[in-house]
Amino acid sequence: MKNWVVYLAAIAGFAIYGASTNADRDSSGAIVEGGSIGAFNVRVGDCFNDVGFEDEVSSVPGVPCAEPHDNEAYAVFDVKVTSYPEGDGMSELAFNSCKEHFESYVGKDYESSSLDITTMFPSPKSWEQNDREVICAVYDMNAEKLTGTARGSAL
Repeated sequence: MKNWVVYLAAIAGFAIYGASTNADRDSSGAIVEGGSIGAFNVRVGDCFNDVGFEDEVSSVPGVPCAEPHDNEAYAVFDVKVTSYPEGDGMSELAFNSCKEHFESYVGKDYESSSLDITTMFPSPKSWEQNDREVICAVYDMNAEKLTGTARGSAL
């Protein structure tokens, strides 16, 4: 009996910890309090900070766009290829596809913008698990924090 109580207490503790570290959203879906966002839960308009140089990203630190942040997601879509591209092919496919979505979100063409593109895309391992999602995000080329949304900013 004691083992079940300890087990249930541990589950409850992990659930509370997980809920307390997740980003909070308002009724429109905008992040209103910072916290973790699962990589498959990133939405267009989400602002988040860098996570370092990891091969596979499982979550990002979401923040309200009104606060200083490193990146803003501006497109989320599934790639339309039937097999995983060789070499740097997935990186190139993701970047080129993100570039096509850039101007309609930012309000300025990529070449003359002060913003650059970062992408999150399937790894060969996640591809095998049916991951096809690409996340496009903008960041400041001078590594300055962004404040406010990049949507329609013409930066």
